[in-house]
Amino acid sequence: MKIGLSLCYTGPAGEKGRVMSDGILDVWKYINEELGGVAGHQVEVVWNDNQYDASKSVTIINGLMDAGTLMFATNDSTTMSYSMEIANRASFPGIAVFSAPKLTNPPKHIYATLPDYGDDWSAFTNYYMTNIWKGSGKPKMALLLLNNSTGQGAKDAALAGAAKLGVEIVATEEHTTTTQSEIESLTRVKALKPDVIYISSTPAPTAVIMKNMVQLDMYPKTTVGVCHAAITSALVNAAGADVVEGLYGVYPTVSWGDNVPAMAKMTEYMMKLHPQDKGNMDYITTWAEGLIQAEILRLAIQNAGINNLTPQIIETQGIQKLSNFDPGGLHGVVSYTAGDNRLSKSLRIFKISSGSIAPITGWITAPKIDYNFQ
Repeated sequence: MKIGLSLCYTGPAGEKGRVMSDGILDVWKYINEELGGVAGHQVEVVWNDNQYDASKSVTIINGLMDAGTLMFATNDSTTMSYSMEIANRASFPGIAVFSAPKLTNPPKHIYATLPDYGDDWSAFTNYYMTNIWKGSGKPKMALLLLNNSTGQGAKDAALAGAAKLGVEIVATEEHTTTTQSEIESLTRVKALKPDVIYISSTPAPTAVIMKNMVQLDMYPKTTVGVCHAAITSALVNAAGADVVEGLYGVYPTVSWGDNVPAMAKMTEYMMKLHPQDKGNMDYITTWAEGLIQAEILRLAIQNAGINNLTPQIIETQGIQKLSNFDPGGLHGVVSYTAGDNRLSKSLRIFKISSGSIAPITGWITAPKIDYNFQ
C-alpha cells in the first residue's frame, strides 16, 4: 500500500512545515517498524517537498496519482488549495491537517483532520464576547490576514458570522509570508481604534506584526487573538516571550506532557529522531494524522479486502467509515459526518504566559458554519 504526502518541508512556511513533516514521517516509521504496518501490511510513504509553492504542488499531486498512491495529505491549507482541483476532478481523496473552509465546502474529496481557520475565528470571537468584552454595543474587530487560504478562512467565517456573534469588522489588512514590517497597515488599523484584533497567519509574519504592534503602542492595550497556525513555540521564539505575553490563540490538540495514551510513544520518537521539535505542538497534529491515516487503511481493508483497494475504496470504505476514532487522545475523536468533511471538530482557547502556551478552556465543539460557497 502506498500513501502520498505533499509536505512544505522548506520554503516560506518552513518554520511550521518542517516540524509537521517530522511528525508525520516519524509516526509512519513507528507504525511500520514497531506495529508491523496496518493489518499486517507495510505502508510505503511517498513524500515530496512542495516548498509552499503552487507549481510544485501541482506537479507533486499528479506524480502521487501516477505512482499509485491510495490517498494523499498536505500539512497545510495553502498547498492543498493548489492541489484540490486536480484531486477533486480525479476523485483522489486528500487530507489537510491545517484546513480552510473552502477546502471542504462544498464537500467533495478533500477532508480535514482538524477544525479549520474559520472555526478558529468563530471560537475565539465567541470566547472574547463571553469572557473579555465588557463594553456596550458591538466591539470593533480588525482582521490581519495572511494573503492565502490561512487568512481567507478567517475572513470567510467573519463574513458569515460577525453579525450573529455581535462584532463589527472595521478592517481587513493582508500581509505576506515574507513581510518584514507591517507598520503601514497597522497605522491604518490603529486609527480605527479597534477593541480586538484577530491575526490569521503563520508564526514568522505574526511575530513581525506583534513586534510592530508593541512599537506602535497598540499591544498589550488591545486584545489580540491568533489562529492555530500561529500559536506555537515558533511564534514565541521569533517574537520573544515579552512581546507575546498575554496573547490569546486557538489550537486543536493537547499540549506536550498531557496525560493521554499516545503521549509517551510520540515523545519517545520525537526525542530520538527530532529533539529540536520538543514543545512544538505542530508535531502533535501530524502524529495524530498518521494514526488517522492508518485507521482509514485498516477500515478499508476490513470492509473491502486488501486486494481491492483503490482511492475510491479508501474514501468510501475508509474515510467515510470513520466513527469516534480516538487518535491516542491527542485531539478530539474523529468521525465522518455526511455533508461535513471536517473529521475532528474540537479545539481549545490558549493564552501565552511567561513564554508558555497553556489552555484556558476545556474542549469546544466547533459547529458547522453555513458558508454558501458556490
